[in-house]
Amino acid sequence: MSRISESDEVIAQKALRLLELTSLNADDTAERIVALCQKGLTPVGDVAAICVLPRFAGLARRTLDGLFARDIKVVAAVNFPSGGAGIATVESETEAAILTGADEIDLVFPFRAQMAGNRHIGRAMVAACKALCGERATLTVTLETGVLRDPQTIHDVCRTVIREGAAFLKTSTGKQIISTTPQAVRILIEAIAELGPHVGFKAAGNVRSLEEARAYIEMAQARFGPFWLETGKMRLGAASLLDDLLVQLGVSP
Repeated sequence: MSRISESDEVIAQKALRLLELTSLNADDTAERIVALCQKGLTPVGDVAAICVLPRFAGLARRTLDGLFARDIKVVAAVNFPSGGAGIATVESETEAAILTGADEIDLVFPFRAQMAGNRHIGRAMVAACKALCGERATLTVTLETGVLRDPQTIHDVCRTVIREGAAFLKTSTGKQIISTTPQAVRILIEAIAELGPHVGFKAAGNVRSLEEARAYIEMAQARFGPFWLETGKMRLGAASLLDDLLVQLGVSP
């Protein structure tokens, strides 16, 4: 049952622990990524992960290690944001990111190919990335639900991704007109309940405020229970959410 009576402070603390602090801009610089890593260590607790482009994976890992924050994961987003690269390119991105320090790979599913009727490439790409990750890295697959849009299509992609070994399903890159919605999160949660109780999910894109974070936390909690709210099962991917959470927790951003 959803614990809708939980205070803003309690929800903010939960959201902070689940936060995947993100910077995935074409103009990102080394200085910006170092600052992002530093921001992830707050007076009221550390975020779960830092998500960056593959070329910054090594820098993020070294920076976090230098801050004695080895528990904060480094996530490298590959095939980002268009989902349009070929499998060989994605494999190259993935291998390089892992070798330089990524703990997790976030693969953007080839959503436009899926919409065009090519269902083979998505399955093959997820399988290829999973094989490269092996025991070295955790695999997230970003579905881009705002483009896939149709509930049955989203559910079918979830099934494919789970069967090919993804550890997390993620809603969105945040780079499309429609990003995360409660309906999309509900579809992912139900697919996990049906096929992949070992699989987690990430709500990302349009998660900017405490109230938006609350909605997704309560949906997960209602379906799976409070013990499911840990970083190996749920994340909130966001660039600006942290500031709102800190204000709720009495800390100046």
